[in-house]
Amino acid sequence: MQAMAVAFPEVAGHPNRLPFEGCLTLVDTPSDRAPSGARGHRVVLTRSAAEAALPSLLGMAVDYKAGWDGHDARQKCGIITSAELEDNQLLVEGYLYARDFPEMEPALTPGMGMSYELADAHVADMRASVWTLTRATFTGAAILLREKAAYRATSFRVQRGAKRPLERLQAART
Repeated sequence: MQAMAVAFPEVAGHPNRLPFEGCLTLVDTPSDRAPSGARGHRVVLTRSAAEAALPSLLGMAVDYKAGWDGHDARQKCGIITSAELEDNQLLVEGYLYARDFPEMEPALTPGMGMSYELADAHVADMRASVWTLTRATFTGAAILLREKAAYRATSFRVQRGAKRPLERLQAART
């Protein structure tokens, strides 16, 4: 397991911090469908590429699109504060800006998923039917309906009372 987190001070009852957690993507697993920007190709994000790019996730924005069917990088509704690789899942946590986007929480159903946003992606063989991403930089993430995500095994949920990855790491070291 590899994990990274930015420690934010606890502010009890903060009106604009709604904690979330989710599975952003799977590593070493072909996508169920082609993500946006992949020119119709399904993709595989290698574990080594995900590990190298993990630090680029911290502090990146989470966005959503009206209708929950895609990305809207101008509709920033939260921030990623931690990321970890556990088995083949890239898990993230962070905060949604609940006060700024009061319409979001009631709309977040159990059928929500996530999708990553990348830049500087390197494809091992552009002629392959499934593109293998060997290098990338994460530039953000989107919350969307799981059925609209390239990986249908992604997830998203508002988090209540669970220990955050940084707390789990600190507890494991003691």
